[in-house]
Amino acid sequence: MGWRRVAGQIGRSVTVWAVSTLTMLLLAGLLPDFRLQSPDGDSATRIAVTAACGAGAFGLLSALVWPLLVRMLLLVPALFLGLLVFFLNGSLLLLALRLNPSGRGEVAPETAVIVAAVMSAVASATGGALAVRDDDAYRRRLLRLADRRRRATLPCASTPGLVCVQLDGVGHDVLTAAVREGLMPTVARWLAADGIIPPTHRLTAWRTDWSSQTGASQLGILHGSTYDVPAFRWYEKDRGEVMVCNRPTSAAELQRRATVRTGEAGLLAVDGASRGNLFSGGAGEQALVLSIATRRRGRENRSRAGYFAYFSDPANAVRTALSFFAEIGREIGQSTRARFARAHPRVGRGGLYPLVRAFATVVERDVVVAAVMGDLLAGRTAVYADLVAYDEVAHHSGPDSRDARQVLRRLDRSLALIEKATEHAPRPYRLVVLSDHGQSPGETFRSRYGLTLTDLVRAGSGLPVPRGAGRTPSGAEARAAVRAALGRDDVESGPAPRSEPVVLASGNLGLVSFPDVPHRMTKEEIDARHPALLPTLANHPGIGFLLVRSAAHDGVVLGPCGTEIPLAELDERPGPLARFGPGAVEAVRRTHAFPHTADIMVNSWHDPATGQIHAFEEQIGSHGGLGGAQSHPFLLSPLTLSVPGEDGEALTGAERVHGVLRRWLGELNGPEVPLDADPERRAA
Repeated sequence: MGWRRVAGQIGRSVTVWAVSTLTMLLLAGLLPDFRLQSPDGDSATRIAVTAACGAGAFGLLSALVWPLLVRMLLLVPALFLGLLVFFLNGSLLLLALRLNPSGRGEVAPETAVIVAAVMSAVASATGGALAVRDDDAYRRRLLRLADRRRRATLPCASTPGLVCVQLDGVGHDVLTAAVREGLMPTVARWLAADGIIPPTHRLTAWRTDWSSQTGASQLGILHGSTYDVPAFRWYEKDRGEVMVCNRPTSAAELQRRATVRTGEAGLLAVDGASRGNLFSGGAGEQALVLSIATRRRGRENRSRAGYFAYFSDPANAVRTALSFFAEIGREIGQSTRARFARAHPRVGRGGLYPLVRAFATVVERDVVVAAVMGDLLAGRTAVYADLVAYDEVAHHSGPDSRDARQVLRRLDRSLALIEKATEHAPRPYRLVVLSDHGQSPGETFRSRYGLTLTDLVRAGSGLPVPRGAGRTPSGAEARAAVRAALGRDDVESGPAPRSEPVVLASGNLGLVSFPDVPHRMTKEEIDARHPALLPTLANHPGIGFLLVRSAAHDGVVLGPCGTEIPLAELDERPGPLARFGPGAVEAVRRTHAFPHTADIMVNSWHDPATGQIHAFEEQIGSHGGLGGAQSHPFLLSPLTLSVPGEDGEALTGAERVHGVLRRWLGELNGPEVPLDADPERRAA
């Protein structure tokens, strides 16, 4: 096997050298200031030998000198780096021609920049194209880069480390189906799906809180608290600000609140690394972490800690660039096929979405996987990384679509790369794979009923509704429901309220807040101000239930036909919550106690038989509320670690998952420190 690898490397090197030689010959024929022969002329053989020697010398100098230049360029601002690369490449070409034993090569300095740039691009593209589907070659390249970093670090512990890879949005049922259908052979091998070899891992389902989205789940997993995170986005009256979990300022504030509440820096506080996450987990090594994006440039968040470190290797850049453009083409082809096939449900996938998808499924994946492999080879104690590829594609194509299934296949290859990296690490590792939530399918609320949640709230509040709302064939039902609730013929008429409500959506969870009222309004106050609003929402066929505060009962759940159940009575008669399954009552009660819960919490309709919901956003695969697979992520753990659920109890909430991971770190002799032991991270 070793000889095959050596032969493959030699074959790739010879191919790149030959292509570089042909490129040099072509450029010599096209550019007047670049020649490979003497003024008196030479034979074709002599010119070819000169080109071959020049290409070889340029390639050798690039291999030997370029790593040293890159190390120096790390100190140069990225704004000037691109220009310096061209000039340095040109200088290397001039030096290569001077070292050419034939002595025939000659090029003007300004032309050398062009020639060197073209040759480097062609050589890198050729090498990258040969290795782009060769994961072994790609892995060895990353190992060589990480080995230099490992030699510079102190000796690591001999106890096992813990690496956690989050497959964003992959539900428990989706994973089991992918294993059963052969889409994820690495995971299937761990679970011994073929029954031939014994399993190495166990698969456990867990249940999210009401807010089934990355912001709440990852904050709970990394920092041990999901308190006061009612949704992905919500309005805080005391601050007059909309919080959005993937906004850097909001992520930093949420992380600060969690560390204050728990008194601990996070799961990764000692010798940990956080890669591609919303939150740091208290890690000292952070790359592509959103909560530190607003800080001033420093050692822990400088550019070379993330994308710069990855793309400083031309082979990495070419491999990722080729895959990036291939993914754009794949998305255009898939969306075109869906449009011609008149797939239903379907959402728009034009504009910048092909670029966004390519970034999430290629660039972010490659950078994070490379960073994790480097962490393993550096011997870090705890690593947590998030791969968002599936979640992004499933939002627009559907969680069970062919497009999303192809992403699962590529994610499995990423897990295989990480697993192989553990074989070369200086300490043993336990590899845990988990998800933060699932996704539930379904036609969007707007597509099904012809108006948005904002339109419906405005109608119930007596505010004008856009004339386009309700004009789709499916919108008549919603239009009639609004008119019936209002007891009027024209939902666009009515007096203007004192202040317009703020309506926000997090998947199939909607939040309605009245910003001019400083406290959380009660049902009685809402009814006095907008008598038709709550009946309009509760009786709409696309809405499952409402949660509002009550002066008489603390909190009540509202449903169709006048259903009104106090929170204290939900155990005996869950009413509209019954169709949302076990855990729904506890999740609603817990969210009701949050300080920043909205005046009206709106959860969409849910069909228990099909698992479908209606997202208030334009997503046919969504998450954020209750209903279906979105509330059921997974935890895939090695059998060498203790069973996740103690005494067979089901895992409920990300805070419980945090406790399990902390327990495993303790079993592996991983250190845990209180927040006070590291005051510098307190402001993280």
